[in-house]
This record gives sequence, structure tokens and C-alpha cells, in this order.
Amino acid sequence: MPPFVSHTSIVRKIWGKADTILFIFAGASAEFALNRSVDWFYYTGRLPADPLGRLFSTVTYARSIVFSEHEAALRAIDQITGIHRSVEDQRGETIPASAYRDVLFMLIDYSIRSYTLLERPLREAEKTEVFNVFYQVGARMQIPGLPETYRAWEVMRAQHLQENLIKSDFSADLYQQYRKHLGAVRYMLLMQVQARLVPGHVKQLLGLGSGAGIAILLPLYKLLRILHVHTVMRNALLPAQYLNPVVELDVDEAKL
Repeated sequence: MPPFVSHTSIVRKIWGKADTILFIFAGASAEFALNRSVDWFYYTGRLPADPLGRLFSTVTYARSIVFSEHEAALRAIDQITGIHRSVEDQRGETIPASAYRDVLFMLIDYSIRSYTLLERPLREAEKTEVFNVFYQVGARMQIPGLPETYRAWEVMRAQHLQENLIKSDFSADLYQQYRKHLGAVRYMLLMQVQARLVPGHVKQLLGLGSGAGIAILLPLYKLLRILHVHTVMRNALLPAQYLNPVVELDVDEAKL
């Protein structure tokens, strides 16, 4: 069976490394807290009870689709759609189309931003590859109003950032939960990564600062990656319950 994502695609390189996925998670966790439709994430009670677990499951679900065969990926996407439909039925309302687009746009944007921060800037064709993969996911979910090209996505992404984000009581509560579940040191590191990673408007709304600390640490971390000893530092910073799931995100270079 053909893969959902070509073996030659940059998307497999991005989503085949645990470090990059953790950065994608960090960026998404910031933006989730500001989304105007964040009440939907709170509706079942699972997000505030286990914010890291819920957000991490979203990211790992996306990763599983990237590395699936085509038909298996479509089944996984349909399963995600079914879960959302079930929540809508429970609440008796429809999740706004903009909320679906926002989550999809986060996966595109933070894929590009994370790889750029940890590896190198992506070429225009590679950014288009990232967009095309997640466009297929959104199209399968029948999300209305999706942009059809990377250039059109850039315009809509900028609009969404201005129109769909707001700092609310949900934002404050979610960050309190992050601190509670991570502890002070890991929470500070998360915010430092977010400050270097997220768009300017997100950083301003959350008051994340400059991320000067992580700017100092990143060159060292990149050197450790070249020497293949970075996992010791990374794993030491992970909460125990996420250590094995994160380690399993790394894909053998030969399979990328």
C-alpha cells in the first residue's frame, strides 16, 4: 500500500524526530490557550484535567497519520472526525469551522517553525509539502473554507491569528494547569521555547518575553544533537509519564 506521505517528503523528517514534535507541542499549547473556541476543548473536562496528555495526544495522532499507509491514515482521520461529531452531539452545538481550521493551521505553522528553529529554514517547496499534507487531512475531515495553496494559507493564517485569539480566563486557567503538571523548572523552559517559537501576536497576548534563555541553550543543544548525546539532556527534562512515549516518537533515520 502507498504511504499517506511520500518517503521523500520533508514532512517525514519533521515528524520523525521527537525533539521537533516536542517543539510543535510547545507552540500548539500556547495557541490552544488563546483560541476563541477553547471552551470546546474544556467541554468534556479532559483538557483541564490533563492538559499535557490531551495536547500531546493531538500531536501524536497527527504523527501517526504522517507515517501510516494511505488507507490507514484515512481511517485514522475519519476516527478523529467521529470523535468530534460525538462531542458536538453531546453539547447539541456544532464546533465552529474556524476552530477546526485553527488546529490544522497550528500543525502546519509549528511544523515549519519548529524545524526551522532546530534544523534549518525550509525552502518554499518544502513549506508547500507541509501545507499539502495537512490540507489532505482537512479535506478528508470536510473542514469548510480551507485555502487551497500555501500562499493562500499564509494570508488566512495571518487573519486567523488576528481574529481568533483572545486572552481569557480559560487562558489563565490552562497555564496554571501547565505549571501544576510540569513543575516550576519545566514550566519555565516551556515558556522560553514558546517565546522563541510562536508568532509575535501570540507572544504579545501571553506576555512570553524574548526567550533569551532558550536562545543561549539552543546552540548547545544543537551541538549535542550533532554528537548524538542530546537525548540525555532532553530525557532528563521530561516528566516521567511522558518519557517512554516521547522516546518512541523518534524514527530510525533509514526509515525517513
